Amino acid sequence: MRILHTSDWHLGRSFHRVGMLGHQATFVDHLLEVVASEQVDLVVVAGDVYDRALPHVDAVRLADEALARLAASRARVVITSGNHDSAQRLGFGSRLIDSAGVFLRTDASAVGTPVRLDDDHGRVSVYGIPYLDPQALHEPWGLTARTHEAALAEAMRRVRDDLAARPARSVVLAHAFVAGGLPSDSERDISVGGVSVVSSAIFDDISYTALGHLHGRAVLGETLRYSGSPLAYSFSEAGHTKGSWLVDLGSEGVSETTFVEAPAPRGLSTLTGDLDALLTDPRLERAEHDWVQATLTDVVRPDRPMERLRSRFPHALVLAFAPSGDDTTAVVGRAPRGLTDHEVSLDFVREMRGAPATDDESALLQAACDACTDDPDADMLLSPASGGA
Repeated sequence: MRILHTSDWHLGRSFHRVGMLGHQATFVDHLLEVVASEQVDLVVVAGDVYDRALPHVDAVRLADEALARLAASRARVVITSGNHDSAQRLGFGSRLIDSAGVFLRTDASAVGTPVRLDDDHGRVSVYGIPYLDPQALHEPWGLTARTHEAALAEAMRRVRDDLAARPARSVVLAHAFVAGGLPSDSERDISVGGVSVVSSAIFDDISYTALGHLHGRAVLGETLRYSGSPLAYSFSEAGHTKGSWLVDLGSEGVSETTFVEAPAPRGLSTLTGDLDALLTDPRLERAEHDWVQATLTDVVRPDRPMERLRSRFPHALVLAFAPSGDDTTAVVGRAPRGLTDHEVSLDFVREMRGAPATDDESALLQAACDACTDDPDADMLLSPASGGA
């Protein structure tokens, strides 16, 4: 049996306000091409199909198209819900959709009931474990602790009970933070009481475990892997190679694995330096077509920095400032005395930028201060008896 392992599509998500739906549709095209060209028998999607519990209608439309195309393909499909999905919404109509060869497994109570498939070597039992909320399952499952490890241990106990009654090669889908994987900035924290990590030993003796939740691919063992997200959703993923795992399941278990790269809409570059250097350094030509996150180290904050940055890097999305040699911090809560609101704002600009406001900026700040008072002619002094505007 040839398995294609993917996860964390996050349909409907944006990347720093850049819509990603078109790129997600390109990934769906790629996925179907791989199913056909590699003669995939089973596609497993280990959670986070959507980016939110109430997905935008366009994201739902893309998911509907993806499921319809997968149902018409040569492959069977098993999908579980992640911590971003609404299990009830994603699982709606699952019993009806089963008949099309697309199996939506979002109900925690059914984790011990597999999708049973056959190949030339016999039976394969596929167990879809959705994201498990330890708080919600503590009482109904009689968990010994309100932790992800306790919830997954109970789920795997039910899986093993079924395998003991009906032995078969096994595939498990799980959406969790398993020890050995590396998080990025784009996953939502699932910690409960500060504890979110699950031991990889929970999945011992499973023929193949397809993990979801972490956005970077990872090999935690020959039979235990994260596929990662098919697209980058934060600049912390700049070094990631995105795609899916192609897994061959033989008579004794996993016989071969291959990582299939997904199409990347753009590269990611994180740049640091003063603005003039970033605009002139010939070594940065490689980043001119990338999405860019830039940290400017200019001692004096440049005028129109993003506009100027985009003159060379038109896809710059994030701009931060870390002036070189600046070890000072703003004093928060210090109450200036005998200064007008306008003077306080000018002091703030000078402290943050390292240079005074221009005449135009000073006029704009004066107008802002005036707009916050009942009497625009009364620019109040910050004194012990007055909190200012």
